[in-house]
Amino acid sequence: MIKLTVDEKEIEVEEGCTVLQACEIAGAEVPRFCYHDRLSIAGNCRMCLVEVKPGPPKPQASCALPASNGQIISTNSKMVKDARKGVMEFLLINHPLDCPICDQGGECDLQDQAMSFGASKTRYIENKRAVEEKSMGPLIKTNMTRCIHCTRCVRFSTEVAGVNDLGALGRGENMEITTYLEKSIESELSACVIDLCPVGALTSKPYAFNARPWELTHIETIDVMDGVGSNIRVDTRGNQVLRVLPRLNEEVNEEWISDKTRYAIDGLKNQRLDRPYIRNKHGALEPSDWDTAFNKIKDGLSKVPTNKVASLVGDLVDVESVFSLKLLLNKLGVENLDCRIDGAEIGQDGRSGYIFNSGISGIENADALLIIGSNPRIEAPVLNARIRKRYLKGNFPIGIIGPKSNLTYPYQYLGSNSLDIEKLKNKSNSFHKILLKAENPMIIVGMGALVNDFGSIVLNFLRELSEFFGVVQKGWNGFNVLQTAAGRTGALDIGFTPSKKGLNAKTIFSEGEKGNLSFVWLLGVDSKDVLKLKKPFVVYQGHHGDVGAHIADVILPGAAYTEKSATYVNTEGRPQLARQATYPPGEAKEDWKIIRAFSEYINNKLPFDDLDGLRNKLYEDFPHLSFIDEIKKPRWSKFGTKGKLKSFELNSTINNFYMTCSISRSSETMAMCVDQLNRKKLVAE
Repeated sequence: MIKLTVDEKEIEVEEGCTVLQACEIAGAEVPRFCYHDRLSIAGNCRMCLVEVKPGPPKPQASCALPASNGQIISTNSKMVKDARKGVMEFLLINHPLDCPICDQGGECDLQDQAMSFGASKTRYIENKRAVEEKSMGPLIKTNMTRCIHCTRCVRFSTEVAGVNDLGALGRGENMEITTYLEKSIESELSACVIDLCPVGALTSKPYAFNARPWELTHIETIDVMDGVGSNIRVDTRGNQVLRVLPRLNEEVNEEWISDKTRYAIDGLKNQRLDRPYIRNKHGALEPSDWDTAFNKIKDGLSKVPTNKVASLVGDLVDVESVFSLKLLLNKLGVENLDCRIDGAEIGQDGRSGYIFNSGISGIENADALLIIGSNPRIEAPVLNARIRKRYLKGNFPIGIIGPKSNLTYPYQYLGSNSLDIEKLKNKSNSFHKILLKAENPMIIVGMGALVNDFGSIVLNFLRELSEFFGVVQKGWNGFNVLQTAAGRTGALDIGFTPSKKGLNAKTIFSEGEKGNLSFVWLLGVDSKDVLKLKKPFVVYQGHHGDVGAHIADVILPGAAYTEKSATYVNTEGRPQLARQATYPPGEAKEDWKIIRAFSEYINNKLPFDDLDGLRNKLYEDFPHLSFIDEIKKPRWSKFGTKGKLKSFELNSTINNFYMTCSISRSSETMAMCVDQLNRKKLVAE
């Protein structure tokens, strides 16, 4: 530890700290523009000047100065104050005075620090420079005349996102931040540069001129666009969601979110189901009321035997809704139920077989990584950034068995066939020795390895492989399944899977297509497979008029993730609370309320009347879900099915990053991103 003094306050800091970090530990405020905790040090802006003794009699940039024993640091001496005023004066020489029309107004670091640390007047009367706007795609709006050349955006795109699309051209007054060849930033995390920009040079194009920050209500909630469960803040005005911003959570998403998380929200207002619908005798859907819809379902349900009834839940459904539906189905004696609508062979033999056991932050403790059947860059961009972060620290060999793609870090390609997994046991295999030598080896298994008819065999083989290579050992469990659906882990936790006699999702779709099922209840299921269910009586409960609603006989309008208080369990097995930011449109209700109301309608009333009662029952049956934002580590158990590996290609289950659910498919912004991507492919071809 190092002892030093900051503003006459003696403190101890760890060796390797910078003076800026030492000042923060001491509670002293040091302004900065270019410095950021998660980016390399640039020392561009010179705003973080402090006075340091012993040392030269001049202010020094604290962000780039190492802390040393015996330093006496002053952050508010006359020298420092005058120096900061001078730096601010230089920064404002060319900065335009357009705060009233700037989207960053009210959230601008330059504006705030000019008030706190700048002078009240300027000595410069020369004309200000002007810079042409840059094209950065449909998400980022530029006004580069405002740019102060802090280079945060350049360092983020290079270091965190792993793409070299942003850079600086020219020198001095002629320096400009630009994308090469005026193209958009090719990253699923590109819009994070908007949060990083300390001025209004990079702002949100879809959000432009929509609102000022003081008009908005801020709700802290959870993202559902992938299985990571990124912590977000939803900003609303009235009953409309205007923007989504990241929240800091070191264990999950740090302070980054994907572009889909940030911008798919305009899909919340398109193609919404706002009232019940019933299909008439002519085959057309017509508006109805709740009583009529419930009567129709009651009639359809009463005419069929229990073994002809099935239920499926989708990828965005919260734990409370799945639990309510499961309780109702159990009361009715239904055994044909499943949450694995993609056909993944997981969840039947222990929790350690379907969660990310090491935790997302555990990636930073691994010293070798094998990725099987996954493209984490499009399946979980924030998690992929964590892998890149670990790679940049060095000594981190990565092997891939699966789709070959640009993951923003180098890797050893080991093949794309399932039989290539078996080759890992051969001593001649190049990655065999790497895994054996590693102290904390890690395996990430994607859905691409598990959604086929042999997924359970693959899972068992990988479990045995993990035990052989020491992926699972005392104090370390590096066997990780990467879920791509926000609601899947929670549904598996409460056991929304078929009994031994029951039908799984694959069989429900196939038997329904043959006409061997008479009644199917779909809760938020919008996969293409539902088009096979044209013969049974179908109830669709959801929030968008997507594929599931097209084949339904009765539609029950539910609430989207921003419109309810709910629990989601992320891929790590971490329960997190989503909070209600807006209200469902029209007559739509929260899903658990619909199920609870219907249970009373058929004289099978569920044992709760409100959300608290529902959660008490949920926590009674599954106590680990009551530990919000904590991971209860499961015991390592045997899972999967013994058998011989068959040959098949391991591909990612996601082909289009921007459209993976009913919300993102309804988003105009995501449609623009897809259009831009398709145009790039045409140019490349």
